[in-house]
Parts: sequence; C-alpha cells; structure tokens
Amino acid sequence: MLKQDYYNGFFEFGQQKINFSFFELHLPDDDPVYTLKKVMEDLDFSSLLACYSDRGRTGYHPIMMYAVVTYANMRGVRAVDRIVELCERDLAFIWLTKGQKLRRDAFYDFKGKKLTGEVLDELNYQFLHRLKKEGLLTLNELFIDGTKIEANANRYTFVWRGTLNYHLVGLLDTIDALYSKYNTFLHENGYAPKYDLGDARMFVIQGMEKVRKVIRENWNRKLTKHKKLPNHTIIEIDNCSPLEIRKRQKNLMQIAAGEGILFTDCKGKKKPEIQKLYEELEECGNRLIGYKDCFEIMGKERNSYSKTDLEATFMRMKEDHMLNGQLKPAYNVQIAVENYFIIHGYVSNDRTDYNTLIPVLEKHRKTFGENCLKEVTADSGYCSEKNLLYLKENRITSYIKLQDHEKRKTRAYKEDIGKYYNMRYEVFEDEPYYICHDGRALRHIRTETKEQNGYTQTLEVYGCADCSGCEHKARCLYKYNAQTNPEGILNRQIRSIQTEGHFGDIKENEKFRRFHYRSAEKVYKEFMLYAIGRNINKYHRFLYEELQKYEGKKEEKTA
Repeated sequence: MLKQDYYNGFFEFGQQKINFSFFELHLPDDDPVYTLKKVMEDLDFSSLLACYSDRGRTGYHPIMMYAVVTYANMRGVRAVDRIVELCERDLAFIWLTKGQKLRRDAFYDFKGKKLTGEVLDELNYQFLHRLKKEGLLTLNELFIDGTKIEANANRYTFVWRGTLNYHLVGLLDTIDALYSKYNTFLHENGYAPKYDLGDARMFVIQGMEKVRKVIRENWNRKLTKHKKLPNHTIIEIDNCSPLEIRKRQKNLMQIAAGEGILFTDCKGKKKPEIQKLYEELEECGNRLIGYKDCFEIMGKERNSYSKTDLEATFMRMKEDHMLNGQLKPAYNVQIAVENYFIIHGYVSNDRTDYNTLIPVLEKHRKTFGENCLKEVTADSGYCSEKNLLYLKENRITSYIKLQDHEKRKTRAYKEDIGKYYNMRYEVFEDEPYYICHDGRALRHIRTETKEQNGYTQTLEVYGCADCSGCEHKARCLYKYNAQTNPEGILNRQIRSIQTEGHFGDIKENEKFRRFHYRSAEKVYKEFMLYAIGRNINKYHRFLYEELQKYEGKKEEKTA
C-alpha cells in the first residue's frame, strides 16, 4: 500500500504521457551544436544545392540534412536508423530539424545520391580556410599516416589471383584437348574440306609458363611439407578471347544444319557426338568468360577482392577474429593531419602505403596551391624511391625514415664486410668502381630497369671480374647518409601523437572498426563525414580553450 501511495504522489494512475510544458527544456550554452551552426553560416552550399532539381515535390532542405548528418558524426553516430531515432528523441537534433520527423529513406537518398565526395571535399576545404584565417592552421606541413578499416563485406567471399591462375591452367589444358578433338572430328568425317573449315589453333597466353613452373614447385614443396610459393603472376587474358571458342561452336552448328543432325535434350549416350563437343566448348567458354571478368575486377594492382564488395581487398588486420592470421576484406584509409585537424582523407584498396602518399600530396597542392606545402612527415611505410623523388622534385622537405634505418645503426650491420655499403668507393678516369674487403675492384656491368605501378626504377649493377678464392662477394651499390636533426625528431614526435591519436580514438573509443557502406566511393563519403564531424569537434574544443596548439614536448625535470 505504501508503494502505491508513493507512485500516486508523482503521477496520476494510468498516466501515459508527461506534460513537458511544466519543464523548462533548453540546450547548454556550450553545446557543440551551436559551433556547428556558427561554422555552417559561413559556408557556401551552392555545390550541394546544384545537385537538386527545381521540379517535383519539395523535400527536406539539403542544408538541414547536411547539418543533421554532420552533427550525428560529431556525436559518433553513423547508422541511419540511429539518426532517425535521435531526430525524434534528442533535443539538439529536434532543434536542428525544427521538430520535423525525418525518415530513413530521405537520409539514404541524401547520402547516396545528392551528397557526393566532391561536395564533401569542397565544404571541408572551406572550413579549413576559415581555420587558417583564425591562425589554427598553416597548411604548410602535413603529418600523414594510415590504418586499415574492415569493409562491409562477408569475410569468406574472397577471390584470389593465385587460385584463378591455378584453375586457369587446368582450363587451358581442357581447351587444348577439346581443340584436338575438334580437329580430329572435322578430318575423320571430311567436314573440313566440305564446309571450308580450318583447324583450331590453341591461343598463347603470356605468363602461363611462369604459373606452371610455380605449380610444379608447390607440388614438390607439398611433398616435403614446405611453405607454398605465391602464384601472383599477372596474366594477359585478353589474348585468349572467348570469341574464338564461340567461332568453333558456330562451325559445329553449321555442320549440324548441313548434315541434318538435330540436337536433343536427352542425357548421356543418346546425344550425338557433335552436340557433346558443342556443349563441352560452351562450358569452357563460360568458364573462360568468368575468369576474364574476375581478372578485370581485380586489375593489375591487387591479388584479391571480395564478391560482396568488389573494391575491397583482403588485408591482414591487427584484430584477428580466428587468431590464425585470417585475412579480412578492408580498405586502407589515409589521413593528413595538422594541429589535430584532418586536412585530407584518402581511401585506397592497396594493402601497402607506398602508392598512397603522392595522391594525398597532389590533392593538397591542387586545392591550396602548388607552393603551399613545405614539409611532410610520415613513417617508414611511405619510404620508396618514387615518393622520395617526387618530394625532391617539388621541393618539399620530407622527414621519412628509411625502412631499415634502425638496422643500419647496429654494429653488426656496419661491420658486415660482405655488404656493398661497407666497401670503399673510388673513381678512375671518370669511371666509378668499388673495392671489396679483399682488395678487388667491382666494375659497372649493366643498368637494369624495373617497372611497378607506372614507375620505372633504375638499378646500377656492379660486379667483380674474378671472385675465385674470395670469401666476400658484393651484389649491389648503395650509399646511405643518415641525416638527423632536431626539427625532424620533433616532427616525428608530433606525427605519432596527432595521427596515431586520431586512429586510437576512432577505433578504440568510438569503435569505428567497420564501414557501413560498400564500394570505395560510398566508403570515402562515410569516412569524410566522420572526419568533418571530428574537425568541428576539435574546433569547438579550441574555442572553449579545452585544447591548445601542439608545439612539441616540453622539457621535464627528473625527480
């Protein structure tokens, strides 16, 4: 009875709604939604409005939709259903929408069709120009890093280049046998001269000999229980057009029509021989078309893709759900940061970071001017000859360590007299050569070129004329001068704090470990919306002095 009286003391019995008119509801004065409104008042939304048509029924206002989506990402909310729920229950969202009840279809249409990646970049760059005017950015230096985020694709829908190569070898052997059977059928029955038909010749595919060699080697390794070799040879499958097989099928149809042979729907031995040969060629042609489509989807840069997200590549993630080195479909996400703000975002399906640096820098130079960028700091994963030459040609100071920088500082590395970098360098009559530990001269032999991803690398090969009786052999020529300066050390400290801090916050604190959308375009828009939300949150913290500009580590006295 006491419990019932306690209840009735606050509510009427059977009451279904609370009368909110008795309560004074308002947002705090320092709520981030006001900072969002302040930022959006200075933006030019003409590019976004151009994506809409004046015809038809008027929908929700696009600027209001952008404000809601951006504020949701500021709150760490990316799911559309969750945003719809917040528009009905959260006071800040109700204030942004003016009490309108938005539906999930409107968000899907806005994010999928109207809001493009170019519009997002333009709005983000307008905000960055504002930060530059307020002194929070200089846009002269970038700290770049990347991470892998799982794609919205099933884990076991992989297609491997090595597996395709293995099955393609068997298919080509089958086609070769069918062509021999086809030629025998024409000559034994006299159809070749009667219908003026030539013999079928097997097409040649570049790279198949290398694939067959690796397959034979893997069979031997399997018997000796050794690890298999990768079979990632790029095959030019365009040379073996399925139209060649289709041409042989038309010849068989011509023979069947001329001889009065009817194709039946029966199974097994009741089918005529010409029909069996026709169906076998059709099956091989369909398989060849399937392999050709797979190679076109994969391209020359990747060795795998997912069937549910064709642009996702299987990568080795740090979080392994099976604890056995299982690969997951993922995207390689790159960010360029300055003073805690994400300047650029770049989404790639490349497993490494070598080919992601130049696109980010080109994006920056195209947007803010060719001479705007002065310094770039990145880890050793971006160190390649192609990237270093690009930075040198564009007069950009780089603080990028070589991949074996730490190894080169060890005593064992410096005392290894069998290595080329520990030999003496000499020049005689404008001809450079090296002298090994045994006192023999290594002369220039040849110049080799290696092409990869559109870049040609030049290698100079040196060798000794006679190494008999020598215990030390040199293979290459390279000289490395390690350059360290206080500014580079400070920049690498800043890079590790700012970029790694972003990824740690994104993955651990806000649980952004998997994308919600599929395809590289939609994934990029999802990440950039999230990045813009983070930038506005950072700007809000700078305004209320919760965050100070990072100027390096301060000296601390030891106890």
